[in-house]
Amino acid sequence: MRSVIFVLSAFSAMAQDVTAPAKQYTVEPGTRIPLTMLNSVSTKHAVEGDRVYLETLFPLMAQGKIVIPPGSSVAGTVTSLKRPGKVRGKGELYVRFDTLILPNGVTREFKSRLGGIDGRDSQGFDREEGKIKGEGNKSGDAQTVGVGATTGATIGAIAGAAAKSTGMGLGIGAAAGAAAGLMGVLLTRGPDVVLAKGSTIEMLLDRPLQFEENEVEFGGAGGRRMVEGGGPVSGKKAAGGGAMGRRLPIP
Repeated sequence: MRSVIFVLSAFSAMAQDVTAPAKQYTVEPGTRIPLTMLNSVSTKHAVEGDRVYLETLFPLMAQGKIVIPPGSSVAGTVTSLKRPGKVRGKGELYVRFDTLILPNGVTREFKSRLGGIDGRDSQGFDREEGKIKGEGNKSGDAQTVGVGATTGATIGAIAGAAAKSTGMGLGIGAAAGAAAGLMGVLLTRGPDVVLAKGSTIEMLLDRPLQFEENEVEFGGAGGRRMVEGGGPVSGKKAAGGGAMGRRLPIP
């Protein structure tokens, strides 16, 4: 009798194991995940197919459980770019995210796009297309022309004084200097689009990410506790030597 009860109990336990569905955690489409850049990418040096490496900044929860802890790795690809023109046209940069690796080694392949850039970044961002647009450089162009005119006027004044026609020399020099400055503007490209190491961006999920319960058990696994980098930087700032570093505490 005891053996029969034991067998029935064993079959009951097996049936429960078979029928009990594994608990799943789902990160819904439309979720924005903040990331920090681990390498720098710019339209000046990058080509289509270049890889972009990032880390998650803050823990992401689903159904009351942390499923993507800080320090999880994200990889992306430069899918398209356009360098700024010499006369007109701003630079453009498209990035697609395609791989997520949790600290415990669980990996997900997916396709997602850029959802936002740091609000302090002066570059433009098209939310509909998920692309970064370069800055204009009108103030820099005006300065280049103005400096050329001033320099030309000074040289023209000196030459005019020697020829006893200071006013004429001043006007001719200013015109020639302004023309030279304008030529310099026409031969120079606008600011490149830059995603600098340490800058913060957002990844926008366009499809769900699902995890089994055993895939989101991290134990002692954890990501980096501090993030260091150059911070958000525009093309003009990059040309001027970069931005000061920053340190972000990660909870």
